[in-house]
Amino acid sequence: MSGQPSYAVVAEDDDGIRVDRWFKRHRPDVTHALVARWARTGALTVDGHKVGPGDRLQAGQKIVIPAVEVAAAPAIWKKAERRPLADDEVDYARSLVIHRDDAALVLNKPPGLATQGGTKTKTHVDGLLDALAFDRPDRPRLVHRLDKDTSGVLLLARSASAAGYFSKAFSGRTAHKVYWALVVGDPQPDAGLINAPLAKMPGTGGEKMTIDAANGQSARTRYRVIERAGTRAAWVEFEPLTGRTHQIRVHAAEALGCPIVGDAKYGGINAFLTGGISRKMHLHARSLTIDHPSGKPLEITAELPPHMAETWAMLGFAKEAPPPEPGVWDPMADTFGNDVPATARPARGGRGGPARARPSAKEAGAEHAKARRLAQRNSRRGARRSQGKKKR
Repeated sequence: MSGQPSYAVVAEDDDGIRVDRWFKRHRPDVTHALVARWARTGALTVDGHKVGPGDRLQAGQKIVIPAVEVAAAPAIWKKAERRPLADDEVDYARSLVIHRDDAALVLNKPPGLATQGGTKTKTHVDGLLDALAFDRPDRPRLVHRLDKDTSGVLLLARSASAAGYFSKAFSGRTAHKVYWALVVGDPQPDAGLINAPLAKMPGTGGEKMTIDAANGQSARTRYRVIERAGTRAAWVEFEPLTGRTHQIRVHAAEALGCPIVGDAKYGGINAFLTGGISRKMHLHARSLTIDHPSGKPLEITAELPPHMAETWAMLGFAKEAPPPEPGVWDPMADTFGNDVPATARPARGGRGGPARARPSAKEAGAEHAKARRLAQRNSRRGARRSQGKKKR
């Protein structure tokens, strides 16, 4: 090190950020190892007090930054320059906005647009964020994601402090998310709680998930059937209570035996309908209710994408779902009750009951097998009903 130390004042948007994260955001030329070394030697101070990499900063505090040799900064810390967006890209990104305030932006993400980029993904929400800065000096931040082929509500934070606030709401499970889907078949029962642990499917390189009652991570999804198109398909409302990868898609296909229309990954050829129904994924993040830094909850609803709106009209479905009946659940739907107390699963006729202990691997396996049989029964129910009607 050489030269003189520099100084920085913590901005409002950085209130509550860790010391090491502050350096990653504002001084990418300083490595985490260097920050840790400064902390050990006492060279790094905030308002005259020694701090560690994990300490939290407050707005208005003064950071003393030891001098660092610029030549010693590794090339990997240099920020990659983002290409300027074309006018049509800016217009497209801004056309997706359905809500804007000081802390949040909400998009109605169309199907086919990835949330973040990858090796073969060049167009994505993350790459369009420069168009959504509007009157702020920095671009908004992603705080959650949707699958590429899932449409609907996508929340962005307009500052670092808002990002931390919303992230806590998602991780603390206080955010209320509702999804609409069209599924193939005749899901039974009409409503319930799917409690089916999920794990990566062996042999897929982590690309697919599957129900694994013995080794999977807890995954719980409430659902209710809103309308049916005979026994051919059904409009189902899902409310994920946990946030596992592909949770709704796997629970629909494997626990209910009714894959989401257009979801070839988990439904194969059985995930498609004839008669002019679009082959695109029919899964839409319909609404989000989440605590807001202003103190008033943010409630947002996103309209269906064109292909789902056309399907709804074709099948004669209503444009709005009726409010759920409080306290009405079918115990048959809770076929994977392996880690939720009975008091958290109200059944028809009342609430309560003693909490159940987590079952052994053998018991979990038995419940898994029971659920598989229920899923198989659901997938064959439509065919049996059709044959019965023909006989009558």
